[in-house]
Amino acid sequence: MNRETIHTISVLVDNEAGVLSQVSRMFSRKGYNIESLAVGTTHNPAISRMTIELLTTQEKAELTCNQLRKLLPVHSVKLLSSESAIKRELLLIKIATADSIERNEVMQIANIFRASVIDVSTESITLAIIGDNEKNHAFENLLEHLNIMELVRTGIVALERGTSTIDEDTKEKGEFDYGKNVL
Repeated sequence: MNRETIHTISVLVDNEAGVLSQVSRMFSRKGYNIESLAVGTTHNPAISRMTIELLTTQEKAELTCNQLRKLLPVHSVKLLSSESAIKRELLLIKIATADSIERNEVMQIANIFRASVIDVSTESITLAIIGDNEKNHAFENLLEHLNIMELVRTGIVALERGTSTIDEDTKEKGEFDYGKNVL
């Protein structure tokens, strides 16, 4: 039985208008819900990296990768295994604090999770934490009993461990030529 689990797909695409829309339309047409999406430029400003998380079967994740490869602005696609990928997400959370006792409680929890205090006022405290999904979820759960004013997550970004890179056979020239002037 092929059960649904979270699958992480890393995609190199042209950094130009309409590419994100084209990729997201492909998921929409197939009836897939994107659980997490993070997009940013690489060190080559002409190329962006998308990290997409889907709740689906292994078979459908592989099919999705094949369909992504057919899109014109896509340079490279790789389905990352959970064992070989480093995954992180940034979480920002703003908590209303009525007094110094509440602020101290929030700061103690932040210290345990190695979160950063990025803003403090007499009425609130804002924290930032970078971690995997489980760590961020546990952090959020510990703060749940307090007055959370706002919370935002960036979505997962991921790279493979070691010297492996995204689809080395088809990678975009220049994407990995660090320190060289390649154009």
